[in-house]
Amino acid sequence: MSTGSGVVSTIVKKWREHPPSSYCLKVDNFKQLEKFTTSSDDKYQSRLFSAGGYNWYAIFVFYENRKLIVYPKGNKKDNGKGFISMYVEIDSKSLKSEQQCEVFAELIFFVYNKKENKYFTVQDVEVKRFNALKTVWGLRQVLPFDSFNNPVNGYVFEEDQCEFGVDVVVPSPLTNWEILSFNEKLQKPKFSWTVKKFSQLKEHEYTSKKFSVGDRNWVLKLYPKGNSREDDKWLSVFLHSADSDAPKADEKIFVQAKLRVLDPHGSNHKAYQMDTWHIEKNMGWGWDEFLSLDELRKAYLDKEDALNVEAEFEVVSATKYSPII
Repeated sequence: MSTGSGVVSTIVKKWREHPPSSYCLKVDNFKQLEKFTTSSDDKYQSRLFSAGGYNWYAIFVFYENRKLIVYPKGNKKDNGKGFISMYVEIDSKSLKSEQQCEVFAELIFFVYNKKENKYFTVQDVEVKRFNALKTVWGLRQVLPFDSFNNPVNGYVFEEDQCEFGVDVVVPSPLTNWEILSFNEKLQKPKFSWTVKKFSQLKEHEYTSKKFSVGDRNWVLKLYPKGNSREDDKWLSVFLHSADSDAPKADEKIFVQAKLRVLDPHGSNHKAYQMDTWHIEKNMGWGWDEFLSLDELRKAYLDKEDALNVEAEFEVVSATKYSPII
């Protein structure tokens, strides 16, 4: 949310029906709480509670422990005079190990409103870093005290009852990730395949030897009489991932390349540009109607009845990723 001065506020206020999930403090007599906290810096500190812990199938269970601190009259030392102030404090014991020297948490503070039958929530959307030097985070101005304390508004109800709460959300460590890169500086990016005695080929499909470009293995597939319903009219050419290097589940490999049938008499090569993603279910890309057989016989066979096919790679992507569970 932006203000007129251009300063961006990170405080979000909204109503919510669902109660807090980390901790709730219900007070049966707010006036008594207000009276008796005068001798304790106007604050009430809850008992310890757990939030953001990780459970494992083992003997031990580890938690981060925190305390909810409520200032019924506002934290005067934190410019909260005249407001309800709420804070969360991490138990210092949670920060003693080297592996747990700091904890990041999102905080949402709750004040129940009986009139609306909802919770008024306030959140600073910036994640807070708890460490040995900073064990307490919170909001000094959750609600104006006069507004909160007026029974007409619904925060204090049924003979001086009220309810506070907090959600402490500790993000889990990053476990799912991808690093995608596009290699444009390929070593030996060109592969040439000479198909001998083309006019005598009988099989429906022919496959080149395996070759490597961009740290992956590939093959070319050629269909001398076409790979579509229009057989005996077209030459079909495809680039495939080699069976030994097929894309894994959900893996994508981007390829930018040119497929060519070379002109043995000059430079009138037949070429197509390929910009495709190779995936597990579709390991190959190419053209069913790459070159008509009539045109091929007239201009693309050399004196020894050989056809020269070429693949020149320009870009091959690579992805590093977290293991699939």
